[in-house]
Formats: sequence, structure tokens, C-alpha cells
Amino acid sequence: MLIITTKNKKKSVQTSPATVPIELVFQGENYPVGEILEYKHVLSGKSLQEKKEREKLNIDYYDDLRKAAECHRQVRKYIQSYVKPGRKMIDIVQETEKKTRELILSNKLKCGWGFPTGCSLNHCAAHYTPNYGDNTVLKYDDVCKLDFGVHVNGYIIDCAFTIAFNEKYDNLIKATQDGTNVGIKEAGIDARMCDIGESIQEAIESYEIELNQKVYPIKAISNLRGHSINKYIIHGGKCVPIVRQKEKSEIMEEGELFAIETFASTGKGYVTHDNECSHYMRNPDKQFVPIRLNSAKTLLKVINENFDTLPFCHRWLDDLGQTRHFMALKTLVDLNIVEPYPPLCDIKNSFTSQMEHTILLRPTCKEVLSRGPDF
Repeated sequence: MLIITTKNKKKSVQTSPATVPIELVFQGENYPVGEILEYKHVLSGKSLQEKKEREKLNIDYYDDLRKAAECHRQVRKYIQSYVKPGRKMIDIVQETEKKTRELILSNKLKCGWGFPTGCSLNHCAAHYTPNYGDNTVLKYDDVCKLDFGVHVNGYIIDCAFTIAFNEKYDNLIKATQDGTNVGIKEAGIDARMCDIGESIQEAIESYEIELNQKVYPIKAISNLRGHSINKYIIHGGKCVPIVRQKEKSEIMEEGELFAIETFASTGKGYVTHDNECSHYMRNPDKQFVPIRLNSAKTLLKVINENFDTLPFCHRWLDDLGQTRHFMALKTLVDLNIVEPYPPLCDIKNSFTSQMEHTILLRPTCKEVLSRGPDF
């Protein structure tokens, strides 16, 4: 693998479209801070000063996240101009991944992709990325959820948006835009997950949509949700619901990183596994399991060296030379060493939307790391 270094290189000005690595553009400077929002309970005096001191201890961690976020903003600015009807879905995701690799200077586990680029279409809400041989083409009347991640030293920015060329889907897109922004507003230290979910559902389900002279209520997808993010682990231990829940739930805590992620649907508002699986992730809780099949041992070594516990897909294994990996991967899945994440779909002929931002609950404020001029 070719590893490019920027040591001793001069600061550069970003081109349009972006081609200069992020660290060259900001060499000698801090990366841009995300959108800063105050908590509902404003701190002052000694308590505020103590929290500011705690923040100084985390500056490297913050800078890694901000670098990843700036890369995400620049990649999505480019890809929004690239995506158009008639493009193959595999070309869209590979162009997204190519631009991410170029701007972040991918280097195995040091920095690179946070997870496979999702481009789920229409009734499919999440976890679809084309495998090689999939020649699906994006059409004018499609609704595409583009979901991709960037990590620096294992700190992941998880951010997604919905693309639709036909204006008839505007309300469906606005529903998740509002839902996510409401979720961000309600999030904070000691905020209850159940309260956030109730507010998100109310925002999403205030919309309806007219398709083919029929009005459909827009529903929050009840079994999809946001999540905490841990180092090298995209789905941390906490979930952020997007519907009201009967039972009392967990709270958010200082220092935690969350993906505030909402989904809306014209269908049942409930998803199930469907179609061919492409997303996988090594189970972080399964460290020492005996493996008999040599090809499975070899594949696990490749996974550990290149992804660790970050999600991956068939295409990425193929690109690493593991072109005949299906039996080995099945073995790792059967042993619960690797977990599959199949596409998640509502009923056919329905349409779904998604919007997602990554937020950091700093001691003094919440920072919407992935916020940009686009959304």
C-alpha cells in the first residue's frame, strides 16, 4: 500500500472540486469547529471554568473528529454535484470512497473510511451498498439515502442525507431534516432518550406527502434509531429512538459522541431484512475463537489489519485481493466472529428518507461536528 506523507510540505489552498488533502489545507492550524449549541441549563462561574479545563485535556480527540468532519463536508460537496440520474450506484459509492481516500490520505487504521458507503434506494432505508456485478442505475424518480463515514484514529463521523431529483418527495426529505434537527436540539447531558424520541416522532409525523394523487401520512420508522459512537465502533452501547417509548430509558452523558439519525417512510414505518447482504463488522466481543478453516484464518487477519471493528463490505475485501472470500466469510459469520448487516427495507413501493449528524456532548456545550453549509 502506498502511504503518502505531508511532513514538511507547505500549506495549500483547496481546489474546486476538492483534491488537496485536508491536512495540507489546514497545516499549522486547527480544524474548523462544528456548530456550537448551548445546553438548556447554562453553566456559569466555577462550574464553567472547571469544565473548560476538562475540555483542554481532550483537544487531540476533538481535532481528530473535526478533521474527519471537514473531510466529510468536502467529500459530500463534491459528490452532490456528481450524483445524477443515469449514474450506476456502484460508481456513486466508489467515487465517494475515492474522494474520501484522497482527501483524508487513508492509511489503514490510522484514518480512512468509517464504514461502507450506503446508497439505499426507495423502500430500502439503510445498509445497501452495491457488490461488484450490481449494475443498478439511479433513476429520476428514485429516493437515495447517501450515508458515509470518515474516521481519524478511530474517531468516526457518521453523517447522511437524502437525494431526490423529483420535487414531489420534498416533504419526505423535510420530515427527516426536521426530525434530526429536533433531535439535536433536545440532545444534551442528562437528556432522556425517551424524551428525544418522542420529540423526533412528533416532528416527522407532522408531515404528509401526495404521490400519484393519493395523500400518505409520513411515519417515523419505529425500529431504526440513532446511536452512540465509540472509538473504532460505529454502534456504541446506547440507542437514540426516533419514536416515543413506554419504558423509561437511558440518559446521555458528558463526553459522549452520538449519531442523531432519523428515518421517515410512506410505508408501514417498520423495516425488515431484505436482499443480498453487503455490510459486515467484526464482533468486538469475540476475541479468541478457534477457527479450523485456513482461508477463514487468513481472511480474519486481513479484516483485523485493515478494519479492526470498523464495518466493511464485499467490495473492499475484493479490492484487498480476497476475491474468493465468500466461504471464509460465511465461516466467520457462523462462528459469530463477524456479524452481517443486511439491507433494511420497508414494504415495496414505499419511499424512505434519512438525515444524520454526529454530535459531541462537550462539558461546556454540544458541538454538531458534521454540520455544514448544505445541511
